[in-house]
Amino acid sequence: MSNLRIIGLIVGIIGLLLTFLFYRGPKWKRSNFILFSLFNLCLIMVSVNPNVLNILRDALSLQKAQRGRILALLVISNVFLLFFVFYTKSKLENFLLQFDKLVRNLGSNEIEKIGEVNNHIKPVMILIPAFNEADNLRELLPRIPKHIGGIEVGVLVIDDGSEDETFSVVDETEGAIVVKNPINRGGGAALRLGYDILKKAGARFCITMDADGQHQPEEVEKIALHLVNDQYDFVIGSRILGDREKDNLLRYIGVQIFGKIVSFLLGKKVTDPSSGFRGFRMEAMAAINLYENQYHTSELIIEAIKKDMRIGEVPITILKRKYGKSKKGTDWRYGLRFARTIIKTWWR
Repeated sequence: MSNLRIIGLIVGIIGLLLTFLFYRGPKWKRSNFILFSLFNLCLIMVSVNPNVLNILRDALSLQKAQRGRILALLVISNVFLLFFVFYTKSKLENFLLQFDKLVRNLGSNEIEKIGEVNNHIKPVMILIPAFNEADNLRELLPRIPKHIGGIEVGVLVIDDGSEDETFSVVDETEGAIVVKNPINRGGGAALRLGYDILKKAGARFCITMDADGQHQPEEVEKIALHLVNDQYDFVIGSRILGDREKDNLLRYIGVQIFGKIVSFLLGKKVTDPSSGFRGFRMEAMAAINLYENQYHTSELIIEAIKKDMRIGEVPITILKRKYGKSKKGTDWRYGLRFARTIIKTWWR
């Protein structure tokens, strides 16, 4: 027996023993026990009798290949590794979902501690996720209208773990309420918390805006009236149909490209799938499942189309950011992750 086979045999026996010792008793996990036991048993079998690999070699038609058994082993081990990666990823995603529910429950319960909260929750609510946007919010919040079409408008800001004065700026603004995420989790996670709060409070319509000052409060009415008048379930503010201050040409072209991709995948024309300035009826949100913490704007739009909601777009103007820096990252990274979100949401 070669040294390599001896080492393989020893590793397999030790691995089998450690698997039994680790997963027995309170740590028992049947799936993990079976997975690791099979791996170590296979290692022992191959070390004792390498000829068992002939079955794999022949099944893969590698009889005539040089070192065919080694190639067959590499193929099977990579398949096993790929399975293990997907298995681990699914377990991790489950933990993340549980963590997300925990943080959202903690955040939505915070709203009950705010005095006279019912006086702040209006039929139309402006929902703003914010991370270190004190300077922009100081100018943005006073411009938000108090009434649209005779219906009262309120403001809910989710402070996503800010380290500046974001919380105090909102807290000191008349007619606005703020709930703070204990840690920074991303705009998508902040919005999910906001949706939970608005559902619990009984808001009828929700308009989401960015906190960076690029969306104009004066244009909220364009979106809200279509919802109030029951023309649409979901309204998207589109810079492609409207205008923008000249800033990032590459990102603007990317928006148009992604718009065509989303339109092709879903059979519904969408010109601006990355718009964070949109509104919807809260009743319609009951059918929507959201998971993305970042690059989330397309997720909501795709989910709404898949649920066959009445969707429309209105022209808006996007301004340049006045204070601070974008949290979206470099153009290429933003584009790749945005594309991943589109495909992932469409596929599920």
